[in-house]
Amino acid sequence: MSNDTTKVTTAATFTELGLITPLLARLAELEYQQPTPIQAQAIPSVLAGRDLIAGANTGSGKTATFALPMLQHLSQQRRAGKSSGSKNSKGNFVTGLILVPTRELAKQVADSIKSYAVHFNGEIKTVAVFGGVSVNIQMQALRGGTDILVATPGRLLDLISSNAIKLDKVKTLVLDEADRMLSLGFTEELTALLALTPKKKQTLLFSATFPEQVTTLTQELLNNPIEIQLQSADASTLVQRVFTVNKGEKTAVLAHLIHQEQWRQALIFVNAKHHCEHLAEKLAKRGITAAVFHGDKGQSERSRVLDGFKAGDIEVLIATDIAARGLDIEKLPVVINFNLPRSPSDYMHRIGRSGRAGEVGLAISLIDHEDYHHFTVIEKKNKIRLEREQVEGFEAAEITSDSILAVEKPMAAPEGTGKKKRKKKKSVNADIWSGYSKPE
Repeated sequence: MSNDTTKVTTAATFTELGLITPLLARLAELEYQQPTPIQAQAIPSVLAGRDLIAGANTGSGKTATFALPMLQHLSQQRRAGKSSGSKNSKGNFVTGLILVPTRELAKQVADSIKSYAVHFNGEIKTVAVFGGVSVNIQMQALRGGTDILVATPGRLLDLISSNAIKLDKVKTLVLDEADRMLSLGFTEELTALLALTPKKKQTLLFSATFPEQVTTLTQELLNNPIEIQLQSADASTLVQRVFTVNKGEKTAVLAHLIHQEQWRQALIFVNAKHHCEHLAEKLAKRGITAAVFHGDKGQSERSRVLDGFKAGDIEVLIATDIAARGLDIEKLPVVINFNLPRSPSDYMHRIGRSGRAGEVGLAISLIDHEDYHHFTVIEKKNKIRLEREQVEGFEAAEITSDSILAVEKPMAAPEGTGKKKRKKKKSVNADIWSGYSKPE
């Protein structure tokens, strides 16, 4: 496989991208002002039938990047078939297949596609399939096949084994958040599914990070793809801040910030399911009502909570990393890492829930002495460096020589530099939004 890394001409308007009138009309109704960088660079190549490898920050508008060309191709094929007098083939087929890692992302992508397709008058059928709900209902939805199928790998294999759907007529394959699918252990499922698709097809791969598994997959699957990399911390509208706290005081600091800043909404990440419930109980004692979101919740409950959060009925949501991908909340003011993610790549996925699509956002990480080393690893892996700050009234104790040995021993100091003098931490006044436009 060879990659085409030639600089792609960037279009300034959606009209310049070559999209057809029904799509342009819908984008105008949705008040899409101009293409995002990933849309401007990728859509013309996708419309031309090229394979694509795309890496961009979360919230960059990648769903429209693959959905709009897919809808346009399907509409044109449908019109060409009618004009030639040929009949649409019948059966349990799918033309456009989109594989995603989570239930929430599957539903969200399908909803977006249906929204973009409003002016096609129902001629393009889109179905989402995922676990946690009745497979019989999804089998009924797939009767007669579908134009676009958005699926999680496990549930799709179940449906294939029941002869509810076949992949031998797939013309476009999208792997959305490929790194997440592989990290969640879907390697075998992906291999099985890819073997069922035609060798000749258009393949679009989107991934926030490119570990070895993803690189291997692209080499085996894609044919002379256009490659677009748009990760850029400098261009981000997301402000990242790190507050040091004493061990055992994170909950108090969190409650203080929520009361003080009166955020319209706040998404708080923890590392385990039981931590969600535990933190919600602690916040309740401090007068803060929070909903929880994790894998043990049934699909109907998860959907109810997400819908409530999106509508603004839920102001504080405590979640595990299943909410770090695919959760799209318009103008979410703040994301808070109560616990640091175990994987450095998940840090970027978490904070990317805020500051999406050019909106201003804020990401806060609360770290105590035991978190110091791990956060330096997160910074190194993501090529960032953030100043350690403190919340006034909750200043963290100075690190002792014993705690330095216990916490930072894995980080060897550069040779010949000697012991560095510790920088004095910046104290944060009552308004942590200094230099930052606070959302109304």
